[in-house]
Amino acid sequence: MVSRRSLIGGGVALAAVGGAGALAWPLYLQIFPPRSQTGFELGEAELAAALDFLDTYPAVDCHAHPGRTFVKGADDLAWKLKIYAGLGTFEDKAVAQMKEGRMRAAVFSAVGDFPLLDSRGGGLKSVREFHPGEAYAYYKAQMANLEALVERGLVTPVRKPADLETVRLSGRPGAIFGVEGASFLDGDLERGQEAFDDGVRIITLVHYLSGGQIGDIMTAPPVFDGLTTFGKLVVPALQQAGIIIDLAHCSEKTAFDALNLGGGPMVATHTHVVSPALDVPRFISKDLALAIADSGGFVGAWPAGFGITTLSGYLDRIEELVELLGVSHVAIGSDMGANYKPVWNDYSRLPWIVGGLMQRGWDASDLAAVIGGNFIRVFNAALAGRVA
Repeated sequence: MVSRRSLIGGGVALAAVGGAGALAWPLYLQIFPPRSQTGFELGEAELAAALDFLDTYPAVDCHAHPGRTFVKGADDLAWKLKIYAGLGTFEDKAVAQMKEGRMRAAVFSAVGDFPLLDSRGGGLKSVREFHPGEAYAYYKAQMANLEALVERGLVTPVRKPADLETVRLSGRPGAIFGVEGASFLDGDLERGQEAFDDGVRIITLVHYLSGGQIGDIMTAPPVFDGLTTFGKLVVPALQQAGIIIDLAHCSEKTAFDALNLGGGPMVATHTHVVSPALDVPRFISKDLALAIADSGGFVGAWPAGFGITTLSGYLDRIEELVELLGVSHVAIGSDMGANYKPVWNDYSRLPWIVGGLMQRGWDASDLAAVIGGNFIRVFNAALAGRVA
């Protein structure tokens, strides 16, 4: 499979912006999101072939917030976040769209630092510190909210890759629990094992909290020059517990510090690669992307609306990553439910992604790898490295 265009070529140059997130988008668009445009056409036979493919090969979204469960139970919020949280959750709708689009499973990610954030200057920023015990209490509340989705029979829990077959037989989409921001550890390494026992299988080391306990973030000036002393203990502790390390949101130095500790594949679940034409603070360097691939991990193609306006642009983005990293090191990371101007904001459009890549000449093995196989491989590797 050859990309339609050379790596990160063309595109529209963007001025540097702050950390992106759904909150940087006008609130009325949160309530009535526009349906993303495809930018290409698929015939009935092409859509049928895409659906057949998805019935055969499991699709896994490596980073998402389906239904925005993370807003439940948050208090002491900045006023903009209070309005955002007040818009409520929509898990039933998101899961219905997963069923329609044949998304086998997704990472349902909690957001560890949500109560600390505010939307300022076009992006998300932390505006206060945690109250004593707040980070852990909020984490436990979010885990209870996610577990409630399982108890309702809305989703099937995915604790190991073999559970994806249970998902297929159950007819209920799979939920892989994740956490964005490891603040809940709060100096206690044993909480990594506790998180695993809670069903968490992937943790993003940092999010938008600047000056936390783990290390520097990519959207604020450095405080620690990379990982903190505690952060350097967190990485192997999480890996030993069997949890995938996600480097999205890490500063370059933080990410390389983590990679230099080794221990198995690491990933960046929702980002893209910086280029002269498209320099966005939430994108990573080519060198970091290659280092993640060298670890055995992957970069999750992110459908945020920076430099792209249609689903076709997202397919370009996937192909750009494949051209740079190889087909074994790219996955799908939608950030569904909490993205910035997403060009893919509805799981029912997944067959269009598959059909569009088929239309571009992708073969089944390459497509299966990117749509879910690469995540499953890293998932297996993380569990194989478990020593707790």
